Amino acid sequence: MSSTIAEVKRLKLNLTESEPPSSDHTSIPSSVPDAKETKIHPSNAGDENASLFFIGTATTILEWEGIRILTDPNFLHAGDHVHLGPGVQGTRQTNPAIDLHELPRIDAILLSHYHADHFDQEVEAKLRRSLPIITTPHAHSCLTSKGDDSFTEVTALDHFESLILDFSNRITGGKKPSIKVTGMPGKHVPPGPLSIANNILGAVPPINGWMIELGYADSTNFESGYRIYISGDTLMVDELKEIPERYKDLKIDLMLIHLGGTTIPGPKMPLLMVTMDAVQGVQLMQLINPDLTIPIHYDDYDVFLSPLEDFKKKVEEAGLSDKVVYLDRKDQYKFKVKR
Repeated sequence: MSSTIAEVKRLKLNLTESEPPSSDHTSIPSSVPDAKETKIHPSNAGDENASLFFIGTATTILEWEGIRILTDPNFLHAGDHVHLGPGVQGTRQTNPAIDLHELPRIDAILLSHYHADHFDQEVEAKLRRSLPIITTPHAHSCLTSKGDDSFTEVTALDHFESLILDFSNRITGGKKPSIKVTGMPGKHVPPGPLSIANNILGAVPPINGWMIELGYADSTNFESGYRIYISGDTLMVDELKEIPERYKDLKIDLMLIHLGGTTIPGPKMPLLMVTMDAVQGVQLMQLINPDLTIPIHYDDYDVFLSPLEDFKKKVEEAGLSDKVVYLDRKDQYKFKVKR
């Protein structure tokens, strides 16, 4: 579907092989590592020209037309710890599919929120300061207020604000491959007194989901060829109901859903759930009605109390098994972006 982009922010990027993503790169791999297993649409496969590589937690690499987008970079290993708020610590249970120094060229990062299991201490220390990052207003403030160590190419998007990523050295038939990113609503803390207290204390940061549209653009119009909704670390809250209203009659091809039933302060004292469990995950599938869903963010830290098996069971009970593809770390999903 074509849309006018005159009023949408635009960020012009040049694809270059010369700049490594992080300071610990001695050389830049030319491509994403070979996948352990490649999966395709269960009923509508053919002519795949894009891929999603699952690294772990909410970290993925989206690749299309030579463009690579990295989501929520977390490259810690089993046994490493992250600080998640006052008195709250998480311990990683798994290893990522690849290490930070094994990343190929990355053109931009989508950061759903400023939490260490999505932007860990190693990433923060080593990531190239000029790498473009699209994130929340809160994370923008954090990343750009580090003095000489600040990140320099950070763009903030609030809920339902959009940005067009123009890749000026990729021209195809008069139109260039472009990616439209729109901030989606979500809440990490359930509404009520706890949410009010969190707003005052700032213990748990605000989050974005994302609507990512892969397509082609000229100076005035953007033509979407594939639409991906990433839930971010949200709970099933009323604000999400606006998404199917805004995208009514528009196909959402893929949903990446953050699950795990994350609890704080931790597994020994699960007082508060701050990401979707299996039940809420199925509810979101029914609300958004994507063509296909891939669960991520489900077992990498010890604060996750709703394992993937719970989600699989609820999906089967809801009769939605043919609408889900499951990826393990180092698996990839291939799909087709229409022209």
